[in-house]
Amino acid sequence: MRAHGTVHKYGDNVDTDVIIPARYLNSSDPKELAKSCMEDIDPEFTKRVKQGDIIVANKNFGCGSSREHAPIAIKAAGISCVIAETFARIFYRNAINIGLPIIECVEAAKGIDAGDEVEIDFDSGKIYNKTKGTEFQGQAFPEFMQKIIKAEGLINYINEQ
Repeated sequence: MRAHGTVHKYGDNVDTDVIIPARYLNSSDPKELAKSCMEDIDPEFTKRVKQGDIIVANKNFGCGSSREHAPIAIKAAGISCVIAETFARIFYRNAINIGLPIIECVEAAKGIDAGDEVEIDFDSGKIYNKTKGTEFQGQAFPEFMQKIIKAEGLINYINEQ
């Protein structure tokens, strides 16, 4: 599995309240959530994001509440992967549960800038910054996690079994 897209870059402690503000939690429809994704931290995000794009952030991405709406909004907005130095543990689990690939890699988070074109090989964990010609080694996805992501989430994976 691979992902390829343009990077949207954020800093430390991007919490679930700015990923999808609480005022939009009256809907659980992914398309509706996607319309407001990141608007409190980046009002132009939904106008710029394209299918396959990648979010890169620093430490503690997805901190705050345990709402599953946050990774759902990110995925529905078209993001194919989130790379960060670290993730909040509940966000990490929720992302895998809904089939959003995420990779922790300190070097990539520091060496990739907004607008860079990045490709990720989930089998090897390699992250290629096509813009700068650099390469980073993230953690490869275990086979069972790749199956969950291919199935578009844990529920779909279980239903397929």
